[in-house]
Amino acid sequence: MFDNFFKFEITAEIMSSLIVMGIIIILSIVIGIMAHFHDPLKKPKGLLFLAEIGVEFFDNFTKDLIGTKLSGFGGFIMAIAVYLFLSFIFGLTGLPSPTTNMAVPLSLGLISFFAIHLTSIRYTKWRYFKRYVEPFPVFLPINLLSMWAPLLSLTLRLFGNALSGYVLMNIVYYSLESLSTMIFGNFIPGDWSGIFIAPLIAPILHLYFDLFSALIQTMIFISLTTIFIGQEIPDEDEILSSDVKLIRKGGK
Repeated sequence: MFDNFFKFEITAEIMSSLIVMGIIIILSIVIGIMAHFHDPLKKPKGLLFLAEIGVEFFDNFTKDLIGTKLSGFGGFIMAIAVYLFLSFIFGLTGLPSPTTNMAVPLSLGLISFFAIHLTSIRYTKWRYFKRYVEPFPVFLPINLLSMWAPLLSLTLRLFGNALSGYVLMNIVYYSLESLSTMIFGNFIPGDWSGIFIAPLIAPILHLYFDLFSALIQTMIFISLTTIFIGQEIPDEDEILSSDVKLIRKGGK
């Protein structure tokens, strides 16, 4: 029983995820080397130029949503966005998309979940634990359950959209193969009769399910993550008022 519990099987989706991460690591190393030897007085070109645009976009994206309190947060969001977008469009290679395995959306959801609560602890210190007994201590079980809502929301939304696109494309391929076999089966024997219609229609659907949907789902995921984290950063007025209360209590 314990042998089966600790047994780890590398599925096709996990292998696809490792390939995507390998691509990102290689690109990061190449861009880092290019940036190291680049003349700062000259305008960047090619891959380095695209990387600079991406860094500037995600820095502005996070600043618009949560301000400038979290320095370098744009890089964190950019890493998630690049991995997620490449994972979605990886299905174009013919290999399964990593996002169709529940472990991948759950891992991304856990990253966002821990980032949310660690940010809250960083800014609110011990006041973080006060939220679970507000407005009354009797609400502790309910508040402990509600803390998992962002994790479930991010994970299930991402997994559901990825899985639905994968299932629909398989149904489309099966239907088009059957239609092609029905039309050309009398002229071309064997399995070759089922390959003529799918190349004409499937690319249009891939354009939506693998490209457009990848962009939309990536933007939704990083937007929700950024907003959830931004909600954990108290305003300056809240911090000052709480500090004043602590000082007054200490004076008493």
